[in-house]
Amino acid sequence: MPVNPEPAVRNEPIQPATRRDFLSWSAHGLTMSALLHLLQRDGARAAGTAAEAADPPPHLPARCKRVIHIFLCGGLSHLDSFDYKPQLEKYHGKPLPSEEKPETFFGKIGLLRKNDWDFKQRGESGLWVSELFPHLAGVADELTVINSMIADSANHTPATFQANTGFRLNGFPVLGSWLSYGMGCETDDLPAFIVLPDPRGLPAGSTINWTNGFLPARHQGVAFRTKGQPIEDLFPEWGDRSAEHTQASEQEIRDFVAEINRRHQASRPESDLTARIKSYELAARMQLSIPHVTDLSGETEATQVAYGLKREETAEFGRSCLLARRLLEQGVRFVLLFAGGSFGSPRINWDGHENMKENHAQEALRVDQPTAALLRDMRQRGLLDDTLVLFTTEFGRTPFTQSEANTVGGGRDHNMYGFSVWMAGGGLKHGISYGATDDVGWKSVDRPVYWHDFHATVLHLLGIDHTRLTYYHNGISRRLTNVHGEVVHDILA
Repeated sequence: MPVNPEPAVRNEPIQPATRRDFLSWSAHGLTMSALLHLLQRDGARAAGTAAEAADPPPHLPARCKRVIHIFLCGGLSHLDSFDYKPQLEKYHGKPLPSEEKPETFFGKIGLLRKNDWDFKQRGESGLWVSELFPHLAGVADELTVINSMIADSANHTPATFQANTGFRLNGFPVLGSWLSYGMGCETDDLPAFIVLPDPRGLPAGSTINWTNGFLPARHQGVAFRTKGQPIEDLFPEWGDRSAEHTQASEQEIRDFVAEINRRHQASRPESDLTARIKSYELAARMQLSIPHVTDLSGETEATQVAYGLKREETAEFGRSCLLARRLLEQGVRFVLLFAGGSFGSPRINWDGHENMKENHAQEALRVDQPTAALLRDMRQRGLLDDTLVLFTTEFGRTPFTQSEANTVGGGRDHNMYGFSVWMAGGGLKHGISYGATDDVGWKSVDRPVYWHDFHATVLHLLGIDHTRLTYYHNGISRRLTNVHGEVVHDILA
């Protein structure tokens, strides 16, 4: 058996370290040690998935496991929908009974004006709901209304950001991204967070309203169209080439791109590239899953009629609501529906500055029937027991008219001091209203709820302690509720 030769021995004297060597090691060696420590620490804190998170949910018993969020862009009037103020009729045409000058967007303080739609007590619960929403009135016993919401801005864009991210500035993750990060997805074939914008236009702040912010890129919301091709460029256009040839070509392209990505990633690891690769892989799977989930033709005639798909006024939002239910059934975690866009003439949102009756009647007609049908359909299918439905807006409207003179005009300005939202689904007390504004509906005076409280409550229902769902970014352990937020326990079942 051959014997391995001994390695050659170099009898060179060891050179003592010079002062220059010592200083060089101090500068570079210690710096590298510190850098490695920081990278390890940040990597642990900035884990990319729920399974890797330092404190992954669930932290609490979960009442719900998925969410549909309907957001009304522009500012729904609480005084004409869910917050009945009989004193407004008594004070109609009179000045606001306060010496305080209200802060509004346009600063035109007119006289008090009564509600434009009559209120009635609905269902077995006796919840007050106006004629603006006759179909939602029929499911009043499913609703948990918060009548004491407060926002920090009367400007659409920062107020919309705050309603969705907890912050008035852009760059922060929205609620759907936080849930994607904290809870992941129940399917490999669809994103965890899907957005259904209003076909008429985008909300104030545009696509930032479904941004992942500083969270990993895969937690960004994926916008679907409800008519035609759901996602642009999801399916390649091959022209007149044969199907066999196009499939082979597509596979060759994928293999080539995958190899280039592997080489790049081996030498330059970066999260954006990883997220991009994963997005392409997801897109490939979505080519098979999307046509099935977005094809509504298989729904029964009765279901399509109930959602309003056969009526021109309700067809668009009806498709969004029905698609949202189907996406949840396929394992999507969070679906965000927008009702209204930020620009348009006449207005294509709930911003009733000029004529409340005309504006709100138009917008409510689009969403009332489909939203009520969604609640009934989910209840019948057993989905509502572990699903949370949110119906929110960025702020309310003023109890006084928007006017420079002491007149009673037809519009209302923005009101951040008090407004209404509602929730429905598992873990809630149904058919109740929580909190209250003053006698004329201007300010929240009883058990006020801020957006941080609202978000904390939503997370609680999903089994998440809002103080423990964090992401380390720029030296701060960030969270959806910043350093605020109290769970509204009185609305929980």
